[in-house]
Amino acid sequence: MPETSTQDFLEVKDIKEGLLILKNQGIRGVLMVSSLNFALKSEDEQTAIIYAFQSFLNSLDFSAQIIIQSRRINITPYLDGIKDLEANQTNELLKAQTAGYHDFIKELVKGETIMTKNFYVVVPYSLVEALGIKAAVKKGFDLKKLFGKKEEQNSQEIDDSDFQRCKTQLWQRMEFLAMGLRRCGLEAIPLTTAELIELFWSIHHPEQAEIGYYPEILPELIK
Repeated sequence: MPETSTQDFLEVKDIKEGLLILKNQGIRGVLMVSSLNFALKSEDEQTAIIYAFQSFLNSLDFSAQIIIQSRRINITPYLDGIKDLEANQTNELLKAQTAGYHDFIKELVKGETIMTKNFYVVVPYSLVEALGIKAAVKKGFDLKKLFGKKEEQNSQEIDDSDFQRCKTQLWQRMEFLAMGLRRCGLEAIPLTTAELIELFWSIHHPEQAEIGYYPEILPELIK
């Protein structure tokens, strides 16, 4: 039985200039989006946010995917940092307050799982959209395989000029999305190549990600 690697199960073929290139030659941009505490808003503010988001969705003429990632957090390094601050504190009052804060946090999270949530919007684009169907077929892309199974997907490479054309159009979509989300009180920033690699690495290595371990470079993920 032939050996398999993580790459065999990923739909991502490459990560280039802050964009994901899929095995079916689709291209994706990823925006990381901030959050807001909707429950703490007044009724009028909540209504305004809902209508702003509704208007934003109605303005889209392309699809987008909203992803919520929950990740466990190990706060031991944070507690250790507070202990170090306590040990280096020369003012006795501040030293006692630091110790009290450490004990408070330790007791607060005792027996509980601390989670953090990250919010992303995935923005799609394809070579067919950039070139048109006739031009894509002329370049050797089989449209039946474009949406086929993994083993049937295109092996045709996107040349640099086509990639740059797709990138320009995709960035326009991402800017439009960021502008619409800003009207809802949310900030959205595109992930860089390094941040995309870290994101995929953390998804497939949750235990190491929990303790805050990240290799400086992860080229094996996208080889």
